[in-house]
Amino acid sequence: MFPVVRPRRLRRTAALRELVRETRLHPSEFVYPLFVTHGTGVRREIGSMPGNFHWSPDTLLEEAGAAFEDGVRAVLLFGIPDAKDPQGSEAWDDGGAVQEAVRRLKADGPELTVMTDVCLCEYTDHGHCGLIRDGAVDNDSSLEKIAEAAVSHARAGADVVAPSDMMDGRVGAIRDALDAEGFQEIAILSYAAKYASAFYGPFREAADSAPQFGDRLGYQMDPGNAREALREVSLDLDEGADMVMVKPALPYLDVIRQVRDTFEVPVAAYNVSGEFSMLRAAADRGWIDWERALLETLTSIKRAGADILLTYHAREAARLLAAGR
Repeated sequence: MFPVVRPRRLRRTAALRELVRETRLHPSEFVYPLFVTHGTGVRREIGSMPGNFHWSPDTLLEEAGAAFEDGVRAVLLFGIPDAKDPQGSEAWDDGGAVQEAVRRLKADGPELTVMTDVCLCEYTDHGHCGLIRDGAVDNDSSLEKIAEAAVSHARAGADVVAPSDMMDGRVGAIRDALDAEGFQEIAILSYAAKYASAFYGPFREAADSAPQFGDRLGYQMDPGNAREALREVSLDLDEGADMVMVKPALPYLDVIRQVRDTFEVPVAAYNVSGEFSMLRAAADRGWIDWERALLETLTSIKRAGADILLTYHAREAARLLAAGR
């Protein structure tokens, strides 16, 4: 009891605080999401996500290389097609923007871990994550096309495929399809607990993927549910997922902790576009200290139990850590 016990003793100097710090960030834990489109020389800023761009494969190669030099060893690619159709056919087109970018990234720097988002929403003209039957998203008929997309990404050289569609059974369908094509070594990072969140708004501008009718409440998770997240994770692991993700991160820190405490696999958390843009907007207005708020945010996600942090802040955070912040 006070005055014998004084916790402030270990907070007295920066060296002491660092010595007893429980949670530490490292750039090797970061995954940098990138948007890739067709063409050459493309570097088109996304209005609601300052500092993030649509990249063509050549400029994306430069950005990924710069991130690697900063210490970020993994990227996650999202595709922006030239044209969309009801099936989202560029998702599994070997000539798609993602597939071309994967080939170039792996040829240029095989040590970079290349992950690909596997979904149809970026590619469909209706903006939903699966095929439409009788005016609704049809789960079962979507699985074949989602699996085809994963195989196409693996064929291009992806190290990890990351299904984000939230169709029931898609992890098993992808695992079966990958194995049948000889891609037993390709890992699956499942968006296992992906919530129907208001924090995806800037991403939907970036990918032009807002649903043209209805919403995604029928397949993404209800924000009020946590026990259901554990069930989703368990099902995906049973189907062959190697890693699992909670998305978004900040509103679901409790879910990250429950997943971490329940399962012994790598747990990822996605610090999504809305979380990024809120922090960036507040910093741009001088309302918060950008550097401190950024590292505090990422530390909170890791402290909750995440092993892998997917964040648009990856390069900035890596540079801050290198500078000893």
